Amino acid sequence: MLVTSRDPHPEKFSRNSLMNLYLDEPEEVWTSELDNIDIAIFSAGQWFFRPFMYYEKGELIGCHFCNQPNITEISLYDAYQRAYNTTFTTLLNHQNYTGLTFLRTFSPQHFENGEYNNGGNCVRTRPFTKQEMRLDGYKLMMYSTQVNAFKEAQKEAEQKGLKLRLMDTSNAMILRADGHPNHFGHPASDKKSFADCVHWCMPGPVDTWNEFLLEMLKMEGEGFIEKTYQRNTTKLNLR
Repeated sequence: MLVTSRDPHPEKFSRNSLMNLYLDEPEEVWTSELDNIDIAIFSAGQWFFRPFMYYEKGELIGCHFCNQPNITEISLYDAYQRAYNTTFTTLLNHQNYTGLTFLRTFSPQHFENGEYNNGGNCVRTRPFTKQEMRLDGYKLMMYSTQVNAFKEAQKEAEQKGLKLRLMDTSNAMILRADGHPNHFGHPASDKKSFADCVHWCMPGPVDTWNEFLLEMLKMEGEGFIEKTYQRNTTKLNLR
């Protein structure tokens, strides 16, 4: 996660269990490594649809799908924006971070004939055309929320001489309904109770992300990749 999350009852974890999300606390898993990072790629999306209790400054401010009395329902888009604001603020104000930062945009799911828990699946064997499918509805809202947060952060990044880049994969991936494992992303012995139309097959459409990334790294200037590699091999005393 971009920000800190905690499960108050990990022994009862499920896809719909209620977790705590601290919207103003960046996740220590990545903040603890910023001093050593040359290239950082951030993204988050699908997990924000699950039930959450939202906290700021240590206080409960609301929830999403908690179904509890006297607790304010907060839009997931609002929470999503706050999480990204926290992420970018942390990056831009970290004393020793001077790396190249990418925001990889929202990765859409492609359930048809129902949702994941009521028979939804993804059986298509070819991509959509641009005339057949486009970003709209909640997928467009998630994408726009990310991009708006990015644009605001980019203004400050430019003033501070930091490199913040947008890797827009959403408009390409919305066409790739054929690229999910469906019922075949589980070991053969597992019960195929749910289709997976969120994650991507490997190899598959996500290989395109690597191609995007490589081209964007090349655009940073001649020798950028080689210099970054040499800097890291020196740190590790590799030959």
